[in-house]
Amino acid sequence: MPTPPPQSIHSALWLASQLARSTLRGINTGFPALSAELPEQGWPTGVLIDLLLMQEGIGELRLLAPALRQLAPGKVALIQAPHLPQILGWHQHGIDAQRLLSVRARTSADASWAAEQILKSDTCAALLLWQRHLRRDSLRRLHLAAQGSNTLFMLLRPLSCAQDASPAPLRLSLTPRADGLEIGFLKRRGPQREQPLFLPLPSLSLLHYAPVDRPLFATTITGSVSPELVR
Repeated sequence: MPTPPPQSIHSALWLASQLARSTLRGINTGFPALSAELPEQGWPTGVLIDLLLMQEGIGELRLLAPALRQLAPGKVALIQAPHLPQILGWHQHGIDAQRLLSVRARTSADASWAAEQILKSDTCAALLLWQRHLRRDSLRRLHLAAQGSNTLFMLLRPLSCAQDASPAPLRLSLTPRADGLEIGFLKRRGPQREQPLFLPLPSLSLLHYAPVDRPLFATTITGSVSPELVR
């Protein structure tokens, strides 16, 4: 009698030589070549996803935009974004600025706290957290909070953090290349992929950003998170 595949025993089991396949489908990445390399056939929700960038602004939002569009009309929380969200820029990505919740924190600890509260409240469809340095215990708390939610949770950090331990089941490095990104699979549930994946990205038409007198997205400061985000 043939031995049943590990996945038939429990969804968390898989052979090291094979890419794990979850019973839950992830959020379609919008890039078939990338989705095929992920166990959930897309971005997993309810976990910490570690995106390690060579530098900011290399196309990471173009990479994530297809998934964020699919999550409409759910809110997209942006914590410690490197720049104030540009309404026209997000519109180019096909994302309504009314969906954005921008959070600025005074310290890294405050930013982690805000992210943890948003995850625990499970009221945002997606959470993007930009951080340079995070303590290991903070990473663990964020991952545990994510597991109790249905949120698409992306932690965006410098590529230098690749050497740091992380509980994230999915860790990808992003390096800019002509007309796209080179995706390195640092960690995933399955065999190690030695060769990076080149992913062509759609180009955005150039727009002249006009000054905006009033924000069309919600902004809050840590320590006073909107009551609707806290149970």
